[in-house]
Amino acid sequence: MIKNIDIHALERMRKRLNHLYGPNEVEHCLERMVALVGRYGVGLEGFSEVPRWSEASSVLITYGDMVQNDNEPPLKVLKRFADQYLAGAIDTLHILPFCPYSSDDGFSVIDYREVDPNLGSWTNIQKAGHGFKLMFDLVLNHVSRQSLWFSDYVANIAPYRDFFIEADPEADLSSVTRPRNLPLLTPVHTRHGNTHLWTTFSDDQIDLDFSNPDVLFEFLDILLFYISNGMTIVRLDAIAYLWKKVGTHCIHLPQTHEIVKLIRDLLDMVAPEVILLTETNVPHEENISYFGSGDEAHMVYQFSLPPLLLHALMTGNASHLTKWAASLGELPPSCTYLNFTASHDGIGVRPLQGIIPDEELLRLAERVKELGGHVSSKANSDGSESPYELNLTYFDALGDDPETVTDLHLARFLCSQTVAMELCGVPAVYFHSLTATRNNNAGVEETGRARTINRRKWKEDELNTILSDSRSPASRVLKEYTRRLQLRSQHKVFHPDAAQTIIDLGPELFVAKREWEKERVVCVSNFTDRYMEWKVDDRLDGVDQSDSCSDILTGRRFMGEGKVVDLEPYQTVWLQI
Repeated sequence: MIKNIDIHALERMRKRLNHLYGPNEVEHCLERMVALVGRYGVGLEGFSEVPRWSEASSVLITYGDMVQNDNEPPLKVLKRFADQYLAGAIDTLHILPFCPYSSDDGFSVIDYREVDPNLGSWTNIQKAGHGFKLMFDLVLNHVSRQSLWFSDYVANIAPYRDFFIEADPEADLSSVTRPRNLPLLTPVHTRHGNTHLWTTFSDDQIDLDFSNPDVLFEFLDILLFYISNGMTIVRLDAIAYLWKKVGTHCIHLPQTHEIVKLIRDLLDMVAPEVILLTETNVPHEENISYFGSGDEAHMVYQFSLPPLLLHALMTGNASHLTKWAASLGELPPSCTYLNFTASHDGIGVRPLQGIIPDEELLRLAERVKELGGHVSSKANSDGSESPYELNLTYFDALGDDPETVTDLHLARFLCSQTVAMELCGVPAVYFHSLTATRNNNAGVEETGRARTINRRKWKEDELNTILSDSRSPASRVLKEYTRRLQLRSQHKVFHPDAAQTIIDLGPELFVAKREWEKERVVCVSNFTDRYMEWKVDDRLDGVDQSDSCSDILTGRRFMGEGKVVDLEPYQTVWLQI
């Protein structure tokens, strides 16, 4: 029996469904919504205040088979790795698409309700949730060409014969925003004749037609199925491209925002502890539009952070980073950022538009090539090309050369990761950042895809051997990375909702002050390869210069009027004042 269905939430849903599908469909859609909630029986207690995040919140981004051996399901091996190395430092595992798939390393899903048998089973997924929260992807823009949905479309079988977007190849689609330099339409032969289908990302990833409410309800059902299997964060993959309308850019359309809000309404009603995260690798103002007025996503990726941090540490000049961070402004209530430096994709540079000059972006791209990386480009409307994504591991991106690892390299890399974990939001770390993984050039040669450079699969014995060597870069990075995350989790000032002030102390330093009630921490990072001394002064605004302070990261105390903090190259101090 369904109890405590929130009437106000249903009224919001009614308005959204009317906007999407018109008055003739509204009542039927609402009946389907109530039946859907009753089918899974998750939550059902109406709205409640749930602490979705804290200073201990952190996310590991990983494929299900990032660590393997020949005898066990990779998901079981991944859980063992997490238990051994990450307990107390990471609280959430983002297991990238784990369903059967045909391409794009999981993002061309064949069956959303199954676990790829090469990875394990739903039992393995659920066991991964013992001791960790779980984050899943909802890949809702497109489905695999090898899916039953597409096979039924080709065979003209309901309901899937109406799941895809047929388009006239002669239509003017020049205004459509393209994330990849591939044809927008793909010819398809079906039982009812030849046609062309919309394929935003590849000819194996067939776009779904959300103007058909059956498609929406299919995914709402999948969403609740995932929640029933332990999901606490849902990542809406490529959500910006969801709704298509000829004659528009087909990105960030009002209907797309309405669907995100509808999903939020459903979560608030039945599973208020679940976090809604949107993935939109676009310039900052477009990205944060998915917060809505606090009624859309709970969390968005901080896409400008990875390339800005990289640029600042490569050049030894934090000016652009400081100016950008100071401009962010306040977030809507109950919203925050997911702060990351690396992920399974490359380092997107579109979010740098309007933040750094074009010539500096081009120099950044050239430096990436010198370090053994690749630069993916996109076509512009004038026929030219510009950098779109930098492909290399974040560890190698902050190196001195592709062959060696120096102490300076390690310090520079750890500085980048520490800044990401001190800023307002929830820190997310990619598996290969934890293990200081080098560029996987052999993988790129094997697959022909630039993104493979950052998607190495470790053998469990090999990785454990490397991590057992206290002198190896991987061991040193993992030990210090997890230590800093554990220290962060002990201080309320690093709660995502704690106040943040960015302080400009010149281009060589990046400074963020975090405050929670009476606790204050000033985070200061040296972005240069030189030893520096910094005098605590009144630029910190509200900090009494005579107060003593101590560095959370080292335990060192600084006392007295005119105290000086010394900073080694790329050192960060978290001064508790």
